[in-house]
Amino acid sequence: MNDFTQILKRIDDGDPAAPEQLLPLVYDELRRLAAGHMANESPGHTLDATALVHEAYLRLVGLEDKEIRFANRGHFFAAAAEAMRRILVDAARRKRAAKRGGGRRVELPSDVPAELGDADSWIDLDAALSAFEDVDPAAAKLAKLRIFGGLTNEEAGEALGAPRATAHRQWTYAKAWLTAALADRAEVS
Repeated sequence: MNDFTQILKRIDDGDPAAPEQLLPLVYDELRRLAAGHMANESPGHTLDATALVHEAYLRLVGLEDKEIRFANRGHFFAAAAEAMRRILVDAARRKRAAKRGGGRRVELPSDVPAELGDADSWIDLDAALSAFEDVDPAAAKLAKLRIFGGLTNEEAGEALGAPRATAHRQWTYAKAWLTAALADRAEVS
């Protein structure tokens, strides 16, 4: 069992010092993911990459009543990607509610991490991903890891326990489905 997995187990066991020991091991990678998400945000956004990392980290390991247990590094980063997605979508919803504006056309980028720079784009993508979860939950999980986690097909497939060919097939399908769904949303707007 490596240091990372041992620290995760200690967090699960309630060791109060363990989260402080985990942060140095994951901070740079989480910061890179967050910076990718924040690169296209408009100036004056209430979050920056550092704040996004800290918020996600607190959601993952800082809550006393959390019931999340992490099996390994891949599981931890999959959960971190999901936490960042939720934080960004929540911020986008708050921003949309404040301005009461309509939707905009969103195109799924050809590669990841997603280059979504406004509140409406995040909300539209989140809605499309939620709908896609009903169609193909496994491919939706992979798409979240690719888009919000910045993982490659191989990394996302490994985190989900899927073979490389399956991960590639799921990403191809997810990208096509999400692109069509986002185009449909843009026509309705």
